[in-house]
Order: sequence, then C-alpha cells, then structure tokens
Amino acid sequence: MKINLSNRLSFKLARNTVLVALALGMVLNLFQVLLDYINEKSALDRDIQALITISHTPASQIAYNIDSRLAEELLGGLLKHPSIIEAEIIDSDNRVLARKHRKLTSTSYRWLSDLLFEPTRYYSTHLAVQQLSDINLGNLNVIVDTYPSGIAFLKRASFTLISGFIKSLALSALLLLVFYVMLTKPLLKVINAVSEVDPETPEKVRLPVPKGHQHDEIGILVESTNDHLQTVERSLQLVRKTESRLKHYSEQLEQIVETRTRELSDKNDQLIKINQELVVAKEEAIRRATARADFLANMSHEIRTPFNGVLGMISLTMEEPLSDRQKRQLDVAYNSGVSLLDLLNDILDISKVESGKLTLESISFNLRHTIEEVSSLLAQNAHAKHIDLVLDVDPRFPEAVYGDPTRLRQVVSNLTGNAIKFTEHGTVTIKLFIDSGYTVVQVIDTGIGIPSDSTEKIFAPFSQAYSDTTRKYGGTGLGLALCRQLVTHMQGSLTVESIEGKGSCFTTKIPLEVDLNSKQSTINTQLDNYEFLVIHRDDNSQFINLIKQLQHWNLHLKIRAYSDKSKLNDLSISINAPEKTIVLIDEPLICNLINDKVPRDHIILISGINFATNKDSQHRLFYGCHLHSPYSRSNLEKTLLKTIGLGTKTTQVSNNDNPKAGEGHSVLLVEDNQVNQMVAKAILTKLGYQVMIALNGKEAVDLVKAHSFDAILMDCHMPVMDGYEATQYIRTELRKERLPIIAVTANVMHGDREKCYSAGMNDYITKPYDRHDLLSVLKKWIDRPEDSDEPVE
Repeated sequence: MKINLSNRLSFKLARNTVLVALALGMVLNLFQVLLDYINEKSALDRDIQALITISHTPASQIAYNIDSRLAEELLGGLLKHPSIIEAEIIDSDNRVLARKHRKLTSTSYRWLSDLLFEPTRYYSTHLAVQQLSDINLGNLNVIVDTYPSGIAFLKRASFTLISGFIKSLALSALLLLVFYVMLTKPLLKVINAVSEVDPETPEKVRLPVPKGHQHDEIGILVESTNDHLQTVERSLQLVRKTESRLKHYSEQLEQIVETRTRELSDKNDQLIKINQELVVAKEEAIRRATARADFLANMSHEIRTPFNGVLGMISLTMEEPLSDRQKRQLDVAYNSGVSLLDLLNDILDISKVESGKLTLESISFNLRHTIEEVSSLLAQNAHAKHIDLVLDVDPRFPEAVYGDPTRLRQVVSNLTGNAIKFTEHGTVTIKLFIDSGYTVVQVIDTGIGIPSDSTEKIFAPFSQAYSDTTRKYGGTGLGLALCRQLVTHMQGSLTVESIEGKGSCFTTKIPLEVDLNSKQSTINTQLDNYEFLVIHRDDNSQFINLIKQLQHWNLHLKIRAYSDKSKLNDLSISINAPEKTIVLIDEPLICNLINDKVPRDHIILISGINFATNKDSQHRLFYGCHLHSPYSRSNLEKTLLKTIGLGTKTTQVSNNDNPKAGEGHSVLLVEDNQVNQMVAKAILTKLGYQVMIALNGKEAVDLVKAHSFDAILMDCHMPVMDGYEATQYIRTELRKERLPIIAVTANVMHGDREKCYSAGMNDYITKPYDRHDLLSVLKKWIDRPEDSDEPVE
C-alpha cells in the first residue's frame, strides 16, 4: 500500500521534531546574537578608550610644546584606525593646534548599522603633563564611525542564523531517514501484509514480525493483531455453526409463520366482524345514553311537578289553624317529602358528574359564612340527640375565596349530616383552615367509626360500611359518593381516617384561590376598653376555639379553667373593675361564684345543648345572655356589643314574614299544572302580589299584549307554546326587553339554566315553589332602579 510522504508517520514525526528544534535553535541563536551585539558595543568603547589612553601623553607633550608637526603625525596615526574618522588637538584657548579627518563609509547596509550602533560616537580627553597637572593644556577630541564594528557584527549574526537554519535542515533530513528506517518501513510491511489478507478467509493469515522489532511496539502490535486474527478464526467457526442452526430454525419458522398467517387471517375476519358488532353496540350505547339523559330530565320534571304540589299544599295547610297532632303529622309529611326530594337531587347530581355534565361556578364568596350557616341548620339535629356540634374556624382564614358555594355547602352539609347521624354521644366538630395553599375542611365525630377494610367502600354509590346501617340509621349510601365526586371535580381530595367504635375524621382538601380584594373583618374598638373573663371546663373544645377568636381580636383576656362541676368552688376569681368586665361561662352554676362581683347583664352563657332541667333553669335569672353554639363569628360580636350596650335590641322583620311585600305589583304566572297554579298563586297572593294565570305560552303572549305586568313567572315545558318560544316572542315581537321573565322549571339537568338565559329569560328558579326563593327573585327584578342598565342574561 502506497502512502504519500506528507501522510507518513515518519515525515510527521521528523517535521514536528525539526520545527521544535528549529524554533528552539532560532531562539538560542537570537540570544547569542543579542549577546554579541552587547559585547560589540562594549568592545568598540573599550578599543577607542584604550587608543585615547595611549595617545594622551604624547598629545599632552605636543600641546605643552605647541609642536604642530608632531601633532599632525600623531593625528595621522590615529586616523589609521578603521573606526576613527576625525581627530583634533585644541589648546586651552579653544584654538585648533592640529586636525585630521576623512569621510564616512557609505554602503547599502549603512542604515542597519546606524540603527543598531548610531552613526558616530564622540570622545574627548583633557591634556596635561605630569609636572603641571593643575594646568589645562587643551583637549584631544576623537570622532568614531561605528560602521566597521556594525558590519562586522552583522556578518557574524548572519552567519549564526544561516548556519543554525542549515543545521536544522540537516537534522530534518537525518531524522526523516531515521524515522523512515525505524518506524515507517516496518509499519508499511505490516500494512502491506494486512492489506493482502483475503476478507473471506482472514483467519488463515498471520502477520510477520519485522526484523529487529520483535520486542518493541511494532512487534507487540503485530502479535496483538495475530491474536485478534486467531480470535476471528474461532468466532467465524462459531458463526458458521450458528448460521447452520439458524438456517434450520428459519425453515422451521417459515413453516410456523405460514401456519400462524392462516390462523391470523381467520382471526382477522373474526375481528372485522366483531368491530362491526362493536360499532353497532357503540351506536346503541350512545342512543341509550341519550335516552338515559332524556329520561333523567323527564324524570326530574315529572317528579318535581307533583312534588311541587305536594310540598306546596302541605306548606299552605300548615299555615292554617290546626291541632298540635295535625301539625306534627303534616310536619312529618313535609320533612319526608323534602328528604325524598334531596334523594332525587343526589341521584341527578351523581348522574351529571358521571356523564361529565356537571359545571362548577368560580365566584368570590365567604366560606366561613357558608359553613356557619350549615352548622346552624344542622345544630337542631345534633342537639336533639344531645350531641355537641362544635365549629372550629381558624380566625386567620380569609374573608373570601373563589369557588362554587352551592357545591361546597352540599359537601359540608352531607359530611356533617352523616357525622350527626352516626354519632350517639359526644361531639361533632367542623374545622376550617388553610394548609400549604389548600383550603381544608374537616368533619370529626365520636361516632361508630368505620372498619379499616371499608374506608374506600363507603365512597361507592349505594354502599355503606355495615350491612345493617341502612336498617338502623337510614340513608341510601349516595351522600359520600357524591361528596367524593364533587371534591374530585374541584381538583381536590376527600379522605377518611377512622377507628371503629371511636369515631371518624373526614378531610376535604381543595385548592381554592383567595380573593385578595376582600378585607379582613375587624372588631369594634370600644371592646378594647373591657376585660373578658373566660371560665370554662378544661376539655370544652368550643371554648378553646372561642379563646382563639378573642385573642385574634387582641381583646384583654383572663382565663380560668376547671376539671368538673364539683371543683367550681376551688376557682380563684378576682374582678378589679366589675363595670368593665365581661364574663363568658359554659356552666350556669358558675353564676353562684360571680353574681355578686359583676352585673348580671355582663354574664354570657355559651352552651351547645339547651338547659331544660329544673336544676339548670333556676340559674337563668342570673346571666344576661345565652349564646347557643355553634355560633357564628358575627353572632359572637353582636352578643359582645349588646352586652356593653351597643347592640340592637329589636330585630327587623324579614320580607318573608311581611304579608304585604308584593303589594301594588302584578305578576303573570304561566303554568299548565293546576296544583302548581294553586300553590304558586296562594304563596304570591299571601305576599301581596296580584296574580294572573296563563295555561301555556300562547295565552301568556296574549295576556302580555293586553295587560301590563311587573314580572312573569314562566314555566318552560307546556303544550301549544313552551316557555322558551313564548319568551323569544315577547322579547323580539312585542319588544318587551325590560320586562323581567323568571324561568320556573322542574328540570335541573346540565344546560337547563343556559337554555333559559339564551332564550331571553332574566333568572332561573326550580320547583317545588319556595316562598323565600319566589320573594327573593321577584324583589330582585321588580325593585330594580328604573335607570338600571343590568342586561337580560
């Protein structure tokens, strides 16, 4: 194999070695030239100074004797030196006694010499004889041409550099030859031997070791190559055996593939048939899902419509003069109907979640207030079972968060209702706080607990922890399933920790965004002038939460705790300013210890279960106010302000209790069901509204043409013309853009509200008719300012 000279390893080694040697040699030569340059400059000065020293004595005698002839001879002798171009002897009066000079040498290299050594140098020495050394006889002046010394230096420097370069070239040639003989030539032999190997039979070749290289790198390389060739030989033998076996296996595989291909072809035909059946099944499933959604919507409407009549008529009848027995019976019937309606709502909500049709609001609301409302509504159920319902809200919890208040209320209400249902004695605690950016709601009870193997089972629809739970406690097993699905839909989690027989803790974590625009509530500053003495049983969790709230308000507190009633007399109670002290107690017997120390109006009893026994009722004359727990923060503040004389003592009558709230206003009720007509008309008439009835949308349109109404309550599903079509006609054809139209429907499925708004309706309420909801929505739209720009939704 032929390799170009420039690519040979010997050439590269010689080139690199010579370049390094050349660079090093040039540096050394330049250093030698520099030393020669310095020595040359010094040698010229020494030479001239020696010549002047020799000539000093004769020149002094000549100046002393004023001998011009001898002076000429002396100066002529000095000019014979190749570097001296001018010499003169001057007496003490600066008169020239004798002078000799000649021209500067002029050559093409003169400029380089002048650059290195300067063109000329001037030397001068004073003349004096030994006998009269204090008498100045004159000066001997000499001008030297540096060119002879400079050209001599340049010749030496050129010789040094050129000889160094020639030495490097000679060294290059010698190294190239040595490297070729020692390295390139044996390597070429090895390369040629390798190139001659037949690729088909490499194992049959062994490379020869070049002579004289048995023990150096080349010999080791050849031996390693031979070892690899031997390994290749063994590998090729294995490969040939493997190929033989693979060929055998390949023939078997071809047979298997052929068999499998026939089987796959048959199965493919079956899959095509199955796919066609799946397409048909999918279409059938879609049809059934659509039918199911329609069925749920119709079921909602059909069940809620008679429910509206049942609950409405019961509610109206309960307002008539009845015996206590009749009222209890109607109350049972009404509560049973509400329970059945709640069950229907849970079933529909679960259906909406599972079908992906549940929509969540994201509005700013006060979650603390929502939970306080839930605890207030469920407190009666807890107290009826002699269970304490405790509300523990972190005082630092934000005033408002963004979320769906309706669904959160539903979750908290279900969890708390379940806790009360399965607790026979003890307490149920609702906790609200922020943890790592999550809003956490915990419902803790001391009830029957849940077995460890059933903690996930209870979240499945229609499932409960015990087989006899439904028989003993009632319920359908839908509440927790719905809560888990709602919380998951809010990107949160609902978990449970429970010990059987000791109680459970349900923890809800939801990432709710805090409303930064909401302001934290503050307490009336006049309460800062009072001292608050809190006396409570040391295990009373409600009072522990009360103390945290009072401390958050930065009020002046003094706390006294006791272990049980028998130890009350052991309490040490000192009151410095009775008129400026408010006492909060959890036990009426404490009044015996403080009635002679503070005014009665400054004593507040806070308890969860009503004190109805004769033993406790005798103490009621000794405290000023009884605040029932669970209490809201606003109720606590109002009670404290009332105690110091700042609270209102009369309560304002609500609109619901005002029989003339709608006096002077007319309402068109569009309803095709006679029972619903009777219920809605009775409620509206009692509220003072004038009511006209239309059986369908067509009659409603005709009445709107003929009469003026303040609002329309529009049923959505009616014969002849439904509510959607009637509303669009009133908006577009009759130009009644500002006439409030409120949808009243039994449908609560996904899209019903949006469908009402898109038809031009202003608001939306569901059946059964509720007095409060009716009055609230009518007041909202009828009492709007005339110049309000609030659009139709």
